[in-house]
Amino acid sequence: MNMNDDADPAETGEWLDALKAVELHRGQERANLLVNRLVDQARRDGLYIPRSLTTAYKNTIPPEQEARSPGDRAIEHRLRSIIRWNALAIILRANKESSELGGHIASFQSAATLYDIGFGHFWHAPTDTHGGDLLFIQGHSSPGIYARAFLEGRLTEDQLLSYRQETAGKGLSSYPHPWLMPDFWQFPTVSMGLGPLIAIYQARFLKYLQGRGLAETTQRKVWAFMGDGEMDEPESLGAISLAGREHLDNLVFVINCNLQRLDGPVRGNGKIVQELESVFRGAGWNVIKVLWGGGWDALFAKDKSGKLLQLMEECVDGEYQDFKSKSGAYVREHFFGRYEETKALVADLSDDDIWKLTRGGHDPQKVFAAYAAAVKHTGQPTLILPKTVKGYGMGESGEGQMISHQAKKMTADALRGFRDRFQIPVSDDDLAKVPFIKLPEDGPEMKYLRERRAALGGYLPQRRRTSASLAIPPLSSFQRLLDNSGEREISTTMAFVQMLGTLVRDKNIGKHVVPIVPDESRTFGMEGMFRQLGIYSSVGQLYKPQDADQLMYYRESKDGQVLQEGINEGGAMSSWIVAATSYSTNNVPMIPFYIYYSMFGLQRVGDLAWLAGDMRARGFLLGGTAGRTTLNGEGLQHEDGHSHILAGTIPNCVSYDPTFAYEVVTIIRDGMRRMYEQQEDVYYYVTLMNENYPHPGLADAGEGAEQGILKGLYKLKAGGKAKKGLRVQLMGSGTILREVIAAAELLKDDWGVSADLWSATSYNELRRDGMAAERWNLLHPTEPRRKSWVETCLEGNEGPVIASTDYMRNYADQVREYVQAAGRRYVVLGTDGFGRSDYRVKLRRFFEVDRFYVTVAALKALADEGTLKPAVVAEAIAKYGLDTERAAPWTV
Repeated sequence: MNMNDDADPAETGEWLDALKAVELHRGQERANLLVNRLVDQARRDGLYIPRSLTTAYKNTIPPEQEARSPGDRAIEHRLRSIIRWNALAIILRANKESSELGGHIASFQSAATLYDIGFGHFWHAPTDTHGGDLLFIQGHSSPGIYARAFLEGRLTEDQLLSYRQETAGKGLSSYPHPWLMPDFWQFPTVSMGLGPLIAIYQARFLKYLQGRGLAETTQRKVWAFMGDGEMDEPESLGAISLAGREHLDNLVFVINCNLQRLDGPVRGNGKIVQELESVFRGAGWNVIKVLWGGGWDALFAKDKSGKLLQLMEECVDGEYQDFKSKSGAYVREHFFGRYEETKALVADLSDDDIWKLTRGGHDPQKVFAAYAAAVKHTGQPTLILPKTVKGYGMGESGEGQMISHQAKKMTADALRGFRDRFQIPVSDDDLAKVPFIKLPEDGPEMKYLRERRAALGGYLPQRRRTSASLAIPPLSSFQRLLDNSGEREISTTMAFVQMLGTLVRDKNIGKHVVPIVPDESRTFGMEGMFRQLGIYSSVGQLYKPQDADQLMYYRESKDGQVLQEGINEGGAMSSWIVAATSYSTNNVPMIPFYIYYSMFGLQRVGDLAWLAGDMRARGFLLGGTAGRTTLNGEGLQHEDGHSHILAGTIPNCVSYDPTFAYEVVTIIRDGMRRMYEQQEDVYYYVTLMNENYPHPGLADAGEGAEQGILKGLYKLKAGGKAKKGLRVQLMGSGTILREVIAAAELLKDDWGVSADLWSATSYNELRRDGMAAERWNLLHPTEPRRKSWVETCLEGNEGPVIASTDYMRNYADQVREYVQAAGRRYVVLGTDGFGRSDYRVKLRRFFEVDRFYVTVAALKALADEGTLKPAVVAEAIAKYGLDTERAAPWTV
């Protein structure tokens, strides 16, 4: 039987009449309860009842259940109107001479009420008694936030006139950028999808801090604003199940549904509101729809036929956009005119009255009611879906039009219409100047504005630049890892894990350490931390783990310290970012260590790594199983030969490729000093390997090694005496340094060439040092010339320089000009090309970075300088069995 067939319509009618009677006499809440109880019982009895994840296309909160705003609506409207005008003026004046600077008018105009109600009634600034709410503001709405801050006296007119003109140091950034406005913006949000993703993990981290007793966060909320078009980004929806699963009732998403993205409708042939409601409700969220303004309430009350709601559900978003780009008469004919019943509903309304029927996101009372319901809701995150009009108030210059997003200018008529619509005090003579509006300080509007923000703790957005410094343990605390390991073989990964074990036990900073892993703890030898520290879980552990009888069993805990993120690099990176910025957002400095397969880091989540730089993150990223020949069995998509090149593109990412345990310890300890004692806004990327070998000690490296490790280059070992001209300088990093060391022995034993050995812990840092010296020399032509660290190190050390790494050649090639400034020939070997699976020794031969290729490269460099005959190089090639005719490893 078709479920839509009705064998007994009369009985069906009786049931529906009974439901309607309950709704009319006992209210919707009672009707909802009865229906839900019936559905639950039916499912228990085995009846097939498909679960619907969408509700009617109307406001979730009935008018009689709305929390009433205590605010002065008249004053709030005037303030909101002035802010609208000033936001518009910022863009128009910036683009008066040319559209080169750009900007966006329409996005904030659609969302102005959404922000105004939050600033006026809900969003707390940090105080002694409240940690402050966290706001992820939609990037394209930034002019409206600047306009409010100007009215508050936090920004000057000169700053507004410098919008998107930042090089002089006083301008306002185009979008929220903490790096450029470190006292103002907290979160970068304009890289679509990253704001929603980070917001979810930020809310979870607040629960983590509370669970571990590090901060009181129960009063705090995370509010994330985004557009409906942004939800097509995979990252926007990628973690919503986590929020539902973790019951993040401190999280509120506000998705501004103006139905438009950059080029046209978000869902022209469908309904984005219904789609999003379904997705989020299915993920366990509380969903509140704010679709229709108060003017529609009377029409719904009059609609006894149900045709109005039917009509609303039949219309697709493309039609709704079209309606709001036209006029009241057009809406009467093409919307209400479809049915006689709906046409009759508006028969007594003028065309102007119809045009004034606003969408819910423009009605302050509807928005207030939704926000009030969201902050009271417990047990679930909340999604608010306000429906708005893109370019609201812009008239012919962009209201509800396809061109809205790109609008940077307005016609004189549209500007006049905007002024009149919002009653802006600007005369016709001054209209073309688009002046910024300031209100009298002793006027009722400014008094009201300041009173509201004072009641909520102060102005927002604001950002904390520093927090309490941490006492970092001295280098000697890790003496075991600084000493020579003798015959004991370990990997640099294991050296890091042992250092981490020391850190978490430190009485001063141990509780601030946040170990973060994707589903790879056992790969990195970190399973011992499961029992010792516990894995954070908001509900603790509701089961007995399979390995409970083992020493290192899988232990989850409400106060667990480890964040185990599953197979989820984006989520793990987001957790790292919120921990790495906790000093700012929570005034609780945390030291996050996120370890992962190096290939699954900067390449896979590069946009997040760039965002971390913008957010002034402080912490450690550990690229495990690094290099193109170290993870020997995993092949093309796992082997990393370029993460350090990617790291070098992020200005405040400090990266190292250490070989020995003492290098790892020295680098990480100094990184903690810089970030948590000196509070520098940098973060570290350190590569680690899974190859076991003996480690010399820091004392074996000689005087000045610690400084050289941090600068990126130091002499590991001096070569012996050599015949004139038979000396080379060999550089290596990571595991390939050991091949370089072996090459030095081959050069000495087989060819009588002496080699000085250099550990190049960071070519990226060497490049930055070289650029700094080069720039100083350019700008100080009359001063003594400064030398780069590379040039300083190579002074007095004869012979060509050969560098070999487990990364692409352009990694080590970055310092060529500084090597040449020292008068040295420079030869670089690297692992260009796709990765392969094989034994390490074969991979290093394949990529031409092993000891034999280093040896041949050194001999060839000497031959090119005339010290050796080319025949010697040919002899070495034959001796070591190098295939001279095979294709280069980087060819396709």
